[in-house]
Amino acid sequence: MVAILVGLILIAVCVFACLPMGLGWGLEVVNFLKGFAPVFAAFIGLVAIFIGIADIKDKKEAKKEEQAAKKANE
Repeated sequence: MVAILVGLILIAVCVFACLPMGLGWGLEVVNFLKGFAPVFAAFIGLVAIFIGIADIKDKKEAKKEEQAAKKANE
């Protein structure tokens, strides 16, 4: 319950900061998002590459285990 209340308060502060009648940080927030988006996209791309490599390794390991199980059954 406390976490929900804190989250709502922080969202309200963020909205207040971005409004022209509040702190007027709207343009700075937009500039930050413009600069952050390419960096975030690169980070997500790296994570996707690492996940893909791990998936390939897992598939190779599963194939080896499957072949070992076939040999054990023969």
